[in-house]
Amino acid sequence: MRLEKRVQASVLALMLAPCAAIAVTLAVSSLLVLWAGAPVAQTFGLLFQGAFGSVFAWSETLTRAIPLILTGLSVTVAFKARLFNIGAEGQLYAGALAAIAVGGLHGGTGFALSLWLLFPLMLLAAALAGALLLLGPALMKNKLGVDEVVTTLLLNFIVLLGVSALLDGPMKDPLALGWPQSVALQGDLELAKLIPQTRVHTGLLLGLALAGLTWAFFKYTVPGFDIRAVGANPRAAAFAGVRVTRTVVLTALLSGALAGLAGAIEVAGRTSYVTLDMSPGYGYSGIVIAMLAGLHPLGVVLASLFVAGVLVGADSMSRAIAVPTYIADVIVATALLAVLVAALFTQYRIRWKTRSTVGPSQGSRSVTPSEAQDQPARGGSDSLAVRERGG
Repeated sequence: MRLEKRVQASVLALMLAPCAAIAVTLAVSSLLVLWAGAPVAQTFGLLFQGAFGSVFAWSETLTRAIPLILTGLSVTVAFKARLFNIGAEGQLYAGALAAIAVGGLHGGTGFALSLWLLFPLMLLAAALAGALLLLGPALMKNKLGVDEVVTTLLLNFIVLLGVSALLDGPMKDPLALGWPQSVALQGDLELAKLIPQTRVHTGLLLGLALAGLTWAFFKYTVPGFDIRAVGANPRAAAFAGVRVTRTVVLTALLSGALAGLAGAIEVAGRTSYVTLDMSPGYGYSGIVIAMLAGLHPLGVVLASLFVAGVLVGADSMSRAIAVPTYIADVIVATALLAVLVAALFTQYRIRWKTRSTVGPSQGSRSVTPSEAQDQPARGGSDSLAVRERGG
């Protein structure tokens, strides 16, 4: 058996692949729900209702989706150039700390700057913190061949240890009664609410705008084309005149900046301060979202809504029926694997090697193309020799 790349995937296959992935995900999840002893229809109904069944449910889903959109875009940009950024979680925390350092310390004065200048500086500091955190691993990969998966993953733990030290040290809020959290952001720097009496904030609009800008960047700009070219084949891109090192640096800066912005938006829109449990794994979920979206920036928005809906709906469902919330992680992971397998079969087809029996003593073996061409020639010469001998 071997995989043979299709010349062009059919439209029908592209349409059926997501449907098949959804069906497999529902089937696997249903088996686990049955194993837990709960009715399948009621469980999925409660999950959907908890995520999208009311204004409050929608607001919680959208609030959870905001950082997921930004981390998903961060991973999408990096993966486009085959820069496998696994460090979006650490970059998110670095951006959150930078936002607090600019807009929360200094006695809450924010360097005594006006709000119109301080807010952009806060976002810029967060973006720079995330970008610089990814720049080192990107250069190490490009210049020294160091695996960026290892370096970015380990940086997550280093950053979290640094956050812990800062929250118990110079950035600790003296009014937190010993709780490890940073000082709060200035109230004027917090994002406004989109829907009254909910937690949905204007960071959602920023996330949607960045998704549209990222899509336009890859589709209409030369640097976007360079990133896609380096991701497809760096040697061919360099031969065509693309500066690979410069493109890798640009990719690292953009990807890290988006993850850093996720931290700043989360602080300004929801928490107002930094804690060790501020992110329940938004950076790692961004990898799942990017793959579910097929590395399409606009698809990241839909994938973020799906993942956020599953996570929020599972919390609501677990309170109404005896099914653990971990079913949400299983659903998301199964959906990712199903989408990847479906995408594989839309691009490749399975070919089975033919087998022929050569003789009773030799058994059966695969016939190579060269042997298949030689067999008629050998048969022809043998029959000619028989005729010459009078056989």
